[in-house]
Amino acid sequence: MAHAPVSLVDSLLFRHALSAWDRAAERAENSDPARLRPLRARALALRHRLDRVIHAVDGRLARPPAGAGGRGLPLGCDWLWRPEMWCGPLSPPGVVAPESGTAFGAGMRLFHDCIRPELVLRQIARSGPGDRPPHALRLEVFRFEGSFLSLAIDLPAAAMTGLRRRHLIRLDAAIETERPLGIFARLNIRHGPNTAQLVRAIPPDTPEIELEFDLAVIGLDEDRVGKMWLDLIFEAPQMNCITLHDLLLSRRPRAEP
Repeated sequence: MAHAPVSLVDSLLFRHALSAWDRAAERAENSDPARLRPLRARALALRHRLDRVIHAVDGRLARPPAGAGGRGLPLGCDWLWRPEMWCGPLSPPGVVAPESGTAFGAGMRLFHDCIRPELVLRQIARSGPGDRPPHALRLEVFRFEGSFLSLAIDLPAAAMTGLRRRHLIRLDAAIETERPLGIFARLNIRHGPNTAQLVRAIPPDTPEIELEFDLAVIGLDEDRVGKMWLDLIFEAPQMNCITLHDLLLSRRPRAEP
């Protein structure tokens, strides 16, 4: 639905509201605490609605336009998705020394087997022009004594709806590392009692990644697909800073003669 342009009256009301909240902030320091509690409740209610608006706008701006080049909609694509972490602000925006299985945003978890993980996982806001989403994910690894470190991302139900053996799942990503390291992308599909896995190595020192997973090779039981998720696996990640500027998954049927 298209929105009408902001009218002069709306602009005046908006400026009046901003001035009112500016005055409230200036007076709060010397106000009676009994008067401040209702003011705080109103401010929290307003912040909740503003956060919803910002999250919705960021998510819409992060969605690639149909038919666009580069990271736009691939030819023949019937599903396209960018995880929540890249689309809107998270609260809290970071985790220090996360335990294995720690959730970070909807449907995303960090796994490792390190007893004392010296890790920092955080969302960073992006500024400036460009076609990348408004947020990025940064993983800072210091001392790491474990044998594995991975980020698991659950795919939504829409990815499984109508999934067929002829489909290709495509991963587009923008990854920056402080030092070269091995990164693998593993697509997992649970169908019936089985879980199929497709693994692709991410080329080192390649800032813009495009990988495809061909479902024709796994003997997919199309009627029993129950769960899909993507693992990003980091090899020997110690003393490194890994920034995932973007991550986009899409699906299209394979071209057939």
